[in-house]
Amino acid sequence: MHSIYVLAAIIVIVVIWAVIAYNGLITLMHQVENAWKQIDVQLKRRYDLIPNLVKTVKGAMEFEKDTLTRVIEARAKAVSAVTPAEKGVAEDQLTQALGKLFVLVEQYPVLKSNQNILQLQEELVATENRIGFARQFYNDIAARFNIKQTVFPTLIIASLFNFKKAEYFQTEASEKFVPTVDLSMK
Repeated sequence: MHSIYVLAAIIVIVVIWAVIAYNGLITLMHQVENAWKQIDVQLKRRYDLIPNLVKTVKGAMEFEKDTLTRVIEARAKAVSAVTPAEKGVAEDQLTQALGKLFVLVEQYPVLKSNQNILQLQEELVATENRIGFARQFYNDIAARFNIKQTVFPTLIIASLFNFKKAEYFQTEASEKFVPTVDLSMK
């Protein structure tokens, strides 16, 4: 009779542990989804700013239409990308296209002094910073979720309920492209 109580207690403990482990994984999964939505909000803001920048620059850069076309095409690809991996590749292309556009803007004195362009550039840089912070937060949560799925004993629950690892949101161009700020009085 004593062994039945011990067995029942062990079963109850295992069931309680399984519920806690499952709920922990579900919580992390939802945190990953929320963190991705926060990145999406910042990316949408970025995507909304780009057409305004292109429109403002367009008149003064008539013979630079190739650069503007690349920015518009890269934005379209980034908007249509869905997964973090797809977004990472698309964001690299968009960041490179914007970098080239910013370099060209610096070569045009009329554009360089245009308040609308300066304000849009400033908003884009601020948005880039927000995207960077949101990406870091997302990747941190994704790492916690992925680690939780691979460590014993929660890997049993993760395997049993077929949890999928979260993709990291990685870009190369945004880490390589650092906007330069010239504060000299030229």
